[in-house]
Amino acid sequence: MDPTLLLWVALLMALAAAIYSTVGHGGASAYLAIMALFAVEPAIMRPTALALNLVVAGFAVVRFGLARQIDWRLAAVFSASAAPAAFLGGAIEIPPVYYRPLVGALLWLAALRLLWHPTRLADREVRSPSLAAAVPAGAGLGLLAGLTGTGGGIFLSPLIILFGWETPRRTSGVAATFILVNSIAGLAGNVAAVRSLPAELPWLVGAVAAGALLGSWLGVDRLPRHRLLQCLGIVLLIAGAKLLLS
Repeated sequence: MDPTLLLWVALLMALAAAIYSTVGHGGASAYLAIMALFAVEPAIMRPTALALNLVVAGFAVVRFGLARQIDWRLAAVFSASAAPAAFLGGAIEIPPVYYRPLVGALLWLAALRLLWHPTRLADREVRSPSLAAAVPAGAGLGLLAGLTGTGGGIFLSPLIILFGWETPRRTSGVAATFILVNSIAGLAGNVAAVRSLPAELPWLVGAVAAGALLGSWLGVDRLPRHRLLQCLGIVLLIAGAKLLLS
């Protein structure tokens, strides 16, 4: 990769990592969009995005975990029920012309709700979901993640917030854990693709790690709860736009 091109890609990925990590997300969809913008070879895009996702989500898990901002029970329930459903969803082929507009519209609707009176939404009373609600919800999220080829965190965070199952900050911790598990599974399930990782990967890892350092610091310690919801709304708008316009 040309040095100038590498610099631009790294800077944009650092910015994406900073934005996404504030809400506990890895940013894989943003990395894919950036690589597509700069005509990176398709064969190396997915494993590179997963590897960078693993770095950012892993960093977020550590930061939110040390700050005691992760509901480990909720994260475990969602991850356990989502994994087999994601496997099933990945085996089902749905033409992109159908699912991209549908999922993109759902993300935009969730974003608009998060951006509408975020203070009131952030201050709602939290009620932990029962297993009877959390297990099928996790399975549904996993199926959706498998169908769309995403990590699933982009659907998990708004679901938890809108149902009042956790506070915004702890929701970010749960999402980071969920994404970390899915990223590890994605790389493990596609070991052959790991051989396609680019030689420039260490530079990209350094860039997203720097962005995650800033973003997770803001998400854990600095951003008020309603600002976290606004950040999540922006992330959903970006992800929805990617699906609707691709």
